[in-house]
Amino acid sequence: MGIDRKEATSLLDTLSVLSVATNETGDDATTPEEDWEDLPDDIVEAELQEERQFRLQVRHKGRRHDTGSEKVLERLLADSDGLSDLIATYKPTRHEKVWLLSSLRDFYDQGMITDVLASVKGGKEASVYCCRASQNIQEVVQSEFIAAKVYRPRIVRNLRNDAQYRAGRTVLTAEGKAVKNSDTRLMKALGKKTAFGKQVQHTSWLMYEFTTLQALHQAGAAVPRPIAASENALLMEYIGDENRAAPTLIETSLNQDEAQLLFLEVKRNIALLLSLGWIHGDLSAYNILYHNGKITLIDFPQVISREGNPDAEDLFYRDITRICDYFTAMGVKANADHIASELWRKFTGHTDN
Repeated sequence: MGIDRKEATSLLDTLSVLSVATNETGDDATTPEEDWEDLPDDIVEAELQEERQFRLQVRHKGRRHDTGSEKVLERLLADSDGLSDLIATYKPTRHEKVWLLSSLRDFYDQGMITDVLASVKGGKEASVYCCRASQNIQEVVQSEFIAAKVYRPRIVRNLRNDAQYRAGRTVLTAEGKAVKNSDTRLMKALGKKTAFGKQVQHTSWLMYEFTTLQALHQAGAAVPRPIAASENALLMEYIGDENRAAPTLIETSLNQDEAQLLFLEVKRNIALLLSLGWIHGDLSAYNILYHNGKITLIDFPQVISREGNPDAEDLFYRDITRICDYFTAMGVKANADHIASELWRKFTGHTDN
């Protein structure tokens, strides 16, 4: 026996937990299918149950609930009523289906996407899917396709300590606004790392990516146009065509003349970000896309506060060094120390440490 649409929607929503996530790099990337298929059913079901209880704790002020995980999961997997059109083309694995439907439901219900077409990138904290955009969104992005970045359940995320990136950043709400220090309840939850505190931290992490993309796109940077944010996913411009998503620079071999032009464009974007008070923090050829002779910078949840983070200069130099390493291999003359020192002095007024 199936479940009605209202119950399915409610149960799917409880599975979309907001957990602390960290930045991804492409060198250790895997596909969503590989992550889910490598895990025994009992482990994944236990993790999904834990995620659901976590959300219920947040909603009901910390009280535990008996959720009947096996029955819930079996019924959801057997009959996600009203949402099957969302994955009419792409065929996720059994457990990926639950998480994918849960994370993208808001975009589907709001008429932004009509179908998930393919998985195009797997990373340490999130997976990117190519979706078919609705007609109104197609008019905005001038494309039939749109990208959905879906953050993963904790059981299949490769986590690391992200405190170095968060240092000096205010916490952001789901609306992208800074949380006030006077909100003692929230600050206490963050300090004690309660379920509610973890939800707030994850929301902030996701919103830093979204708001940074908004600011950069408005300033003329080479980044995907951000469209919308939900509890566990971002919707943004799809870079690529009907045949494949744009490859990263690390997958691309450039001739020297083209490499020189693209190196200047990457430097322009780094300088633009720095002028806005931010540093990418994990920039490399793994998170710069190449399509039709142009580059696009991606992956911004870990952006570093230029003035507030004590490691800002070191992380900035690391970004520049990684970029110079790639372009030097393509025949470009690039002195990382000189470039980093010059940009740092120009936008901060500080000399090297």
